[in-house]
Amino acid sequence: MGNIKEVLISEDKIQNRILELAQAIEKDYDGEILMIGILKGSTIFMSDLVRKINKNVYMEFIQVSSYEGTESTGTVNIKKDVEIELVGKDVLIVEDIIDTGNTMGYLIENLKQRGAKSVEIVTLLSKPARRLKEIECKYIGFEIEDKFVVGFGMDYNQNYRNLPYIGIYDNSEENI
Repeated sequence: MGNIKEVLISEDKIQNRILELAQAIEKDYDGEILMIGILKGSTIFMSDLVRKINKNVYMEFIQVSSYEGTESTGTVNIKKDVEIELVGKDVLIVEDIIDTGNTMGYLIENLKQRGAKSVEIVTLLSKPARRLKEIECKYIGFEIEDKFVVGFGMDYNQNYRNLPYIGIYDNSEENI
């Protein structure tokens, strides 16, 4: 499909790993779980994850922006905020990919300042080679190399989100 150089993680591997993550989350949370998905990339991952958790899950969403094309701008902006009070709540942030860590670092501090009792992270992908800010992530689906990936909710300029797998995007024609 288009500029996909190769399939990095198959649909089957993704679904198996999501089940493992759901089971770990179930064990770690006694009561209800407040999940805050980061729009738009986390929506497919979050949908599959919550369906595999056999506990009461509350879903909220936040939209933050720090990317243009394939590069991080370094500036984090909240475009859509959560709609509930966070004071005293255990929050589990659901993210598609942790790259530089700047967005996640900002978001963790922001949610804690609003009174969240605890803030943990579940991410489908982690890209430690790009990390500028160290982030403690409790649940990681897959650790990947420094490649620009799309699919399973992740995009390149709003394209490729609907792929059921994670592929490496080839932007070599754009760099000529």
